[in-house]
Amino acid sequence: MLELIEAIFLGIVQGLTEFLPVSSSGHLLLGQYFLGLDQERFGLSFDAAIHTGTVLAVVSFFWRDLVGMLMAFLRSLRGPDFSDVQQRMAYLIIVATVPAGLIGFFFESFFETVVRSPWVVVFNLVLVGVLFIVGEAVGSQRRQASKLGFKEAVWIGLAQATALIPGISRSGATITLGLFLGLRRDEAARFSFLMSVPITAAAALLSVGDAVSERISAYDALLFTAGSVSSAIVGYLAIRFLLNYLVGHSLRAFAYYRFGLAAVVVALLLLL
Repeated sequence: MLELIEAIFLGIVQGLTEFLPVSSSGHLLLGQYFLGLDQERFGLSFDAAIHTGTVLAVVSFFWRDLVGMLMAFLRSLRGPDFSDVQQRMAYLIIVATVPAGLIGFFFESFFETVVRSPWVVVFNLVLVGVLFIVGEAVGSQRRQASKLGFKEAVWIGLAQATALIPGISRSGATITLGLFLGLRRDEAARFSFLMSVPITAAAALLSVGDAVSERISAYDALLFTAGSVSSAIVGYLAIRFLLNYLVGHSLRAFAYYRFGLAAVVVALLLLL
């Protein structure tokens, strides 16, 4: 029963932090580290498995946009027309997905071992918090995501790839770069969420495949399901909250949260 509660708790953490710009991987790693959770049961395979919940959350929230882009992409097979907003968005999402996919594929072992440290999380919590403040100060915040160029989409895709390092935050990195490129906050967040679908879905499918090949027990399957469902529900609510919040508020509150969390983690690491 305790492990089931822990699985639900980690799912809630994942759902909140996957979409809020505070780093889901960093929070999960810190939660596992300080709570002493079983790394065999709640390690990387569980991290990946509960991403199925966040995929479900973003697909549920943006299903009309996703269906529209899919239909636009199919129309483009006869010859793309980038004056069509949905076609252009579909291709921007595809282009932005490539960097994270390639980097994750070729450097998977590095990200699974070398950078999984609480001190790495601390450093990145502070670094990205500073970038939030700078991005708010220098970004014009006038552009729409559909006006991005394809080279700019590649840069946002590279920003997404940096989130493989715990503490950076996929949404934080991509939204911040969007601000530097002049996007409105809500437009940057919307593009960030949409571009998360392909790469997160691929990671979730791989984790499910690994679980099936390893013939996990019914009990482990229950834990994975509990984590996924809780992350889906909380993730959906987090998306709705952030999009509404960013219409009239800056990222500074999240920067201050990151600074405070980093300070608490440093204190705990030095005292424990």
